[in-house]
Amino acid sequence: MKLRQSLPLLSAVLLSGASLAAAAKYSTAPLTFCCSAQNDLYLALRKAHHPRFETPILAIQNAAPGTAVLLLADDYPVRQTALDSAGFDLAQQKNLRVFIEYPAALPGMELAAPRTTTWERLVVSSDSFGPALPKLRILAAQDCHFVPVSSSPTADLVVARVAGYDTAVFGLPEKDVFPILFELPGHKLMVATTRLSSFVTGRYAPTSDWPVVWERILTALDPQHPHPLEFELVVRPAYSATAKLPRRFERQAFIEAAGWFANSHLLVRPSEKAKLYQALAANGETAAPARLDAPEGDGSFGILEGYASGILYDGNQPRRLPLRADCNLESAMVLALDSRFNGHQQRGLIASNLLEFVYFNSGMCQGPRADPQHGAFGLIGWGDIAPAWLIANYGDDDARAVFATAVAAASLKTDRWDKRLMRALLANLRTTGKLGFRTDRIDLPALEKNGWKPYYDGAPVDYSPHFESYLWASYLWAWQQTGFRPFLDRSKTAIAMTMKVYPGQWRWQDNLERAHMLLCLAWLVRVEDTPEHREWLTRVAGDLLAWQQPSGAIRERLITLRDGHFRTPQRNEDYGTSETPLLQQDGDPVTDQLYITGFALLGLHEAVGATGDPKLKLAEDKLAEYLCRIQTRSIKLPYLNGTWFRAFDDRRWEAWASSADIGWGVWSIESGWGQAWTAALLALREQNTTVWDFTARSHVRDHFPKLRDQMLPNGG
Repeated sequence: MKLRQSLPLLSAVLLSGASLAAAAKYSTAPLTFCCSAQNDLYLALRKAHHPRFETPILAIQNAAPGTAVLLLADDYPVRQTALDSAGFDLAQQKNLRVFIEYPAALPGMELAAPRTTTWERLVVSSDSFGPALPKLRILAAQDCHFVPVSSSPTADLVVARVAGYDTAVFGLPEKDVFPILFELPGHKLMVATTRLSSFVTGRYAPTSDWPVVWERILTALDPQHPHPLEFELVVRPAYSATAKLPRRFERQAFIEAAGWFANSHLLVRPSEKAKLYQALAANGETAAPARLDAPEGDGSFGILEGYASGILYDGNQPRRLPLRADCNLESAMVLALDSRFNGHQQRGLIASNLLEFVYFNSGMCQGPRADPQHGAFGLIGWGDIAPAWLIANYGDDDARAVFATAVAAASLKTDRWDKRLMRALLANLRTTGKLGFRTDRIDLPALEKNGWKPYYDGAPVDYSPHFESYLWASYLWAWQQTGFRPFLDRSKTAIAMTMKVYPGQWRWQDNLERAHMLLCLAWLVRVEDTPEHREWLTRVAGDLLAWQQPSGAIRERLITLRDGHFRTPQRNEDYGTSETPLLQQDGDPVTDQLYITGFALLGLHEAVGATGDPKLKLAEDKLAEYLCRIQTRSIKLPYLNGTWFRAFDDRRWEAWASSADIGWGVWSIESGWGQAWTAALLALREQNTTVWDFTARSHVRDHFPKLRDQMLPNGG
């Protein structure tokens, strides 16, 4: 204490036991910080033992003349970094090089109130980072709050709404481009109008690019010394691209995935049910992250859709609110498999509760869908609570719900939901035309007006495997269970027509549609093993696997679209306005775990089960290994551990892509869809069985005769 009293200039050094030797060291330290001890940048440089102070003025007062001071925004985004004119003057008098982020004031400049980004990203706007980060390279500073400045200084980084994967392919827009990083001439002052120093906590991306940014900044502040950064990612892949994998790594990946479903903080808790349901009824889409110290729900009130892609400034992610039937049932499938194969009885109970919620305790199978006189009888609603979700019915979602329920029921060894399954199969069949196509969706008002018969007697044509092919697979499964000829005939007709025009008349002609098409082609071989059917399967699989990388990744690809849905942005203004792929152009090294890889794994696995093809088996094994490697790991954010982000760049080996999709960007996580099927297939692979074989003993056939007479009078 006496030592501190005798050295007033060191009174704010936040290092216990500061000594005279340390004081001498700090007096010539090349970098002096004003920040908390937990600041990401400070921690990344901690081996250098830089002096640190509580306030900007103390940091400037204690810095040696001719050195550098970093004034970092610890209270971001609530409070800006404040330094008055006297502080700036003192810095000039001492010939200090100063870096200030998220400032409250700057010499000779007017600052507006802070703004936040929605679809804007950071863009390199000079050659200062080259060649590592060339001009127009895109970076992500998540949930960016920035201070607009009155003039337009020459900036090294700007924030703007731009389209592109790595590069702003259409250049910078003509307006709404704001400086983020620039130097103020005549003041030896480098300014960041946002907080750049939270690049670890805020999960800025791409991860490998941010050390380049900081090397440029630190070199400008202290040209005489290197300042290497050392930090650990908040969320990382389970294994590197080349790491030797442990024994039974697939089993471990399934255990982690099942743990994610059980501990995702998406299972609705009784204490938050009313609030979440109220927000959902008002068509709310997202909610704040859950309290991590509260117990999980038990499935009785459903599971939320997932996590939105928008990472918050503190690294957390908001939850997506919709209560979807497919997500609930696919989550139940994974938890039921975990109960069956790993003995987690509580997770089996959660799975059962989720199934009960969808089929008996929610609006998804009640109301018109429970009325035998209504055209919607037997259908499974898209979602619950929100009016827009309650009225909709997508056939592909119903099909995945059927598969998931069948797998869950087989895992739990129960026939509790078999009648509902048979109802759903017949409900979709009777709203499918005579050629086997159902079209994208049929909503309650249309069924209220028309009834089911016009759909059954109609003849629409829709060459869109994303929306149609899983229904064809479900009908083939139902044919195997019941022997009811329309299940087989309508699916065969549609598959044959679709393959006749492959690929030129398919709607999207991309790997998403190829991945989805594999399942029905594999099961068609199961029921009719002909050379033609095998050739169809081999051709589609071969075209898909032409894009498989040595790592096992199956990258996205772009082909000419037949309509405007699910297309890449064609100008900067389009970014964030529709559903889009993750790439901007072919060659962007990205895989899609929401729409492609999980369904490719399912299709390949069932194809191998149907054909025994060793080439397909090798491709399946490689893809499974890739998915195990890129599974998420996180200690700091345990609710993100054991799952898969939608996007993964297999060249950078991290989650990165064009995040233009209006609802499902790079870092989104769905509680169903590809993530759930990836997990389920890892479990089934461990048991050396297929979905087809695992569900073969279903008792849905017991309910078929009565439901057929009720729903398809005169035998259809």
